Amino acid sequence: RLEKAYRDDGHDLDNTDNVHEAGLGFTADLDKHGGFVGRDALLVGRAAGPPARRLVQVLLRDPEPMLFHGEVVHRNGVPVGSVRSGSYGHTLGGAVGLAMVGAGEPVTSEWISRATWTVDVAGNEVPATVSLRPLYDPDSRRPRH
Repeated sequence: RLEKAYRDDGHDLDNTDNVHEAGLGFTADLDKHGGFVGRDALLVGRAAGPPARRLVQVLLRDPEPMLFHGEVVHRNGVPVGSVRSGSYGHTLGGAVGLAMVGAGEPVTSEWISRATWTVDVAGNEVPATVSLRPLYDPDSRRPRH
């Protein structure tokens, strides 16, 4: 599930996260007959633009260290979040996890790509790749065949 960035409610997500921060805005049917609880707040959030914090996928570039949860994620040397769940990703060749990150500005693909990322694993800063999309099969072509 972590290689595909599938979220686990109660572990990766909780009641303090909204669908935009979770990267799941596409799942909300804004045209649902009769509406739904929280629809107005969801529309306000969507109109405000990209959220200031976001659940992202993290892949360690070194295949040796492991991720579990709670490891601090750094953007350009500054702590910006933590790993919520992690494990070894055999198809990706290294430890992979989901982390909530944010630093007071919109979390966009540009914000991610223009930075150097590391994760503190047992006191060692390990270079990492961070992505808004799953690093393995991002377009879900495999299950569709």
